[in-house]
Amino acid sequence: MAELILEEHKSSSVETTRPKNNRFWRPNSLHVQALILPVAFLVLWSIASYFDWVNPKLIPSPWDVGVTAVETLSQAQFWQGVAASLSRNFSGYAIGASLGVAFGVLLGTSHFAQWFLAPSFHVLRQVSLFAWLPLISTFLGYGNFAKLLFIGLSVFYPVALHSLEGVRNISDKYREVAQVYQFPKSYTYRKLIFPGASPQIFVGLQLGLIFAWLATIGSEFLLANYGVGLGNLVIRGREQFNVPLILLGMLIIGAVGLVLNRILQHIEKRVLVWQK
Repeated sequence: MAELILEEHKSSSVETTRPKNNRFWRPNSLHVQALILPVAFLVLWSIASYFDWVNPKLIPSPWDVGVTAVETLSQAQFWQGVAASLSRNFSGYAIGASLGVAFGVLLGTSHFAQWFLAPSFHVLRQVSLFAWLPLISTFLGYGNFAKLLFIGLSVFYPVALHSLEGVRNISDKYREVAQVYQFPKSYTYRKLIFPGASPQIFVGLQLGLIFAWLATIGSEFLLANYGVGLGNLVIRGREQFNVPLILLGMLIIGAVGLVLNRILQHIEKRVLVWQK
């Protein structure tokens, strides 16, 4: 009986996020509509460049950006930079997300942790992320570990907060069932806490992934040590006053961020359907 009640909660908590299909990408009218503005902008940009309505030194033509893209993408150094940025992003994200989920669930399930840790957590999360940079660079310098810490911090707070909210949203009657039947803690977490909180946890994970990518590029800008990375690509374009390279870097950064977000959305649908 108790297991049926918990399974009912597990089903209801996931049902709202259950997708209609699991395809990674299904073209539809919304995707077509989303292309209207970029295509219109590209056409206007091409026309403005062709008729010299803009200064080509400040705003290069799409052709110039395309030529720069072909040259840049054919260089091994570019792909090394992509690999370095993704490695930092995934490493920092894994650290921040795992600690964030654990901390949020702890706050949501322990009255002592709520009393002892929650006030400090809510104060520190009000501190701007970039306000941590002077402290990080002072103690850790500008190396890879400093970047990973910065990325991990950017992920930790949204993931912890949404994990906490997910645990809080679990109905008290299901908690009472677990207490009455004296379920082991491991069973309660596996059958009640994590399934019930999983929709909110994934909201936090998705926000954390966005913040992680922003922090990855931001750390390469602000904790620059002339290493490799997509942020360093844009910095090199700035130092050389190579506007096509800057625009190319911005486009690639945006495209990679979009792909990462789509991947996590796909994983979320798979995981929640599997729980169902």
